[in-house]
Amino acid sequence: MNHTRTFMLMAAMTALFLFVGFMLGGEMGMILALVVALGMNAFAYWNSDKLVLRMYGARAVGAGEASGLHRMVEQLAANAGLPMPAVYIIDSDQPNAFATGRNPENAAVAVTRGLLSRLSSEEVAGVVAHELAHIKNRDTLTMTITATIAGAISMLANFGLFFGGSRNNPLGFVGVLLVAILAPMAAALVQMAISRSREYEADRVGAEICGRPLWLASALEKIERAAGAIDNHQAEGNPATAHLFIINPLHAHAVDGLFRTHPKTGDRIARLRAMAGEAPAAQGPWG
Repeated sequence: MNHTRTFMLMAAMTALFLFVGFMLGGEMGMILALVVALGMNAFAYWNSDKLVLRMYGARAVGAGEASGLHRMVEQLAANAGLPMPAVYIIDSDQPNAFATGRNPENAAVAVTRGLLSRLSSEEVAGVVAHELAHIKNRDTLTMTITATIAGAISMLANFGLFFGGSRNNPLGFVGVLLVAILAPMAAALVQMAISRSREYEADRVGAEICGRPLWLASALEKIERAAGAIDNHQAEGNPATAHLFIINPLHAHAVDGLFRTHPKTGDRIARLRAMAGEAPAAQGPWG
């Protein structure tokens, strides 16, 4: 169901992109929009993981430097049937984590220093399993593409506003103005809906990977509480990347409904607790 919902939302995002291109530039505008989207997605496909890791000052760590974390990631990746991803540590006291990479063979899991110091090893395992679920589900690529298209829609809207739009627009400049204002908002809403859907699915699959849904539930509760009190300075400076993290790292995210990048943490915890009675015990070097 979640995969179908994601596909439908991505189709809606693509249709919105082509519609904006047509309204602002006619048939040529729609073709140009398609070419721009393909180019931007190709660039994002090959480079987005490197850019976001560099943005957060993430440091690659080997087995010798973080042996416990490496063993944990290796065991959980084996549980998930995934190749071993690269492991990074972010120098932030806020407990949090994200995954990135264009496919499972070129993936990375990044955790903050605060996650390792403030959570138990079982809770860290739950978080790592969640991030591996994103890799397994190829959510890292999905969210990169949707973020790129959303950005391209905003760019086209600004372009149309500057040049006046297409004669095919029946509302003239008023139509251009409406498209320029409403299209980026609509794209952002679709992007956030996709993000929320993928988080629920990653919670479910992550709980299956580690075998203990309550480990992840406990981690989410602690991270949510800490994120409201501890700054993540890199994230505050790059709010467009907030959807990557397991919990929204921004302090100013007390919004509800459509504008959330993440589902409500309480709802996520409730779903995980509902799974707990059915989950088999996990085996790993941390528990």
